[in-house]
Amino acid sequence: MEAVPQLLEHLRRETGKVIVGQGEFRDQCLVALLCQGHALLEGVPGVAKTLVVKALSRLLRLRFQRVQCTSDLMPADITGTNVLNMASGEFQFHEGPVFADLLLVDEVNRMPPKTQAGLLECMEERQVTIDGRGRPLSPEFTVFATQNPVEFEGTYPLPEAQLDRFLLKIRVGYPGADDEVELLKRVQAGFDARELAPAGLEPVEPGLLRRARQEVRDVQVEQALYSYIVQVVRRTRDWQALSLGASPRAAVGLMAVAKAMAALDARDYLIPDDVKAAAPPVLRHRLVLRPEADLEGLTPDQVVRDVVNSVEVPR
Repeated sequence: MEAVPQLLEHLRRETGKVIVGQGEFRDQCLVALLCQGHALLEGVPGVAKTLVVKALSRLLRLRFQRVQCTSDLMPADITGTNVLNMASGEFQFHEGPVFADLLLVDEVNRMPPKTQAGLLECMEERQVTIDGRGRPLSPEFTVFATQNPVEFEGTYPLPEAQLDRFLLKIRVGYPGADDEVELLKRVQAGFDARELAPAGLEPVEPGLLRRARQEVRDVQVEQALYSYIVQVVRRTRDWQALSLGASPRAAVGLMAVAKAMAALDARDYLIPDDVKAAAPPVLRHRLVLRPEADLEGLTPDQVVRDVVNSVEVPR
C-alpha cells in the first residue's frame, strides 16, 4: 500500500495552503474519487464546499466545471446542444459543462425534475444522448452536488431513485473556532478563495490517482466481512423506524467505501471498523424514516448507528 498514503499525504499538505479545517470533508471527497462514485454535499453556504472541489481538481489535474442550478435550468444547459452553423449550413455540437472530469452542481435541489433526469443519465451511464446519438463523457467524470439543508422554498427534492445514484452523502459542518480565526488571518494577509493560482498548489505526479484506485480495488475482504456488510444493509429493510431500507447497490457501495477507508489507513485488508466508518455517508441518504420516527426527532444518522450496533461484529 504505497500510492494511497502518498496521495493522501500530498493532498492534505497542499489543500492546507488554501483550506482551513474541513479535513474529514476533504478526505471523504477523496474517497468518492478513489471509488469513482458521485457525492452529495450537504451544508450551509460558505463552508468551503466549492473551494475543496476546485482545489482537488487542480491537485489531481482534472478538468473542473461548475453549474449553478435554478428553477428554469434546461437539460441542454448542462448536456450541450446542436447549434446550426450559418456559414456551413450544418449542425455542430456545443458541449455542456458535463463534459468535464469534476462537475460541481451547486444547489442541485433547485434543478427542475426534467433536468434532474438528464443529469441522472450522465451520472449512471457516463454519457449524454443528444438527438438520438450517445456521446461518452470523460472516464473520470464525477459529480459533486451541493444542497442547502435549511432552505426548501423553490426547491425540487431529489427522488429516492436519484439519491441512490450518489455513492456518498457528505455532511459539511462549520469549522472550529481556531480554524475560523486562522481563516481571518489568511484573508487579512491577502488570501482570496477565488484565486488559487497564487497559492502555488503542486499537482500530484501523473498516474498516482490511477495507481491509488487500483490499490483500493485490491484491498482483501474476508468471507465473514461479506456477510457482515450484507447483514447491516438487510437489517435496514425491516428496521421499525424506517419505511424504506437500503438497496443491494448500497451494499456494493458500502464495501467499496470501506475498502477505501482501509486504504487511507494504509492497510490492504478490510476490518469491521472500516465498515462502521463507511456506513453513515453511504447509507444516510438511502433510508426513508417513518413519519412517526421523524416526529420523534430521529435522524438517519442515528438510525444507521443503531443498525450497525445491532449487528454482531465478526471475530
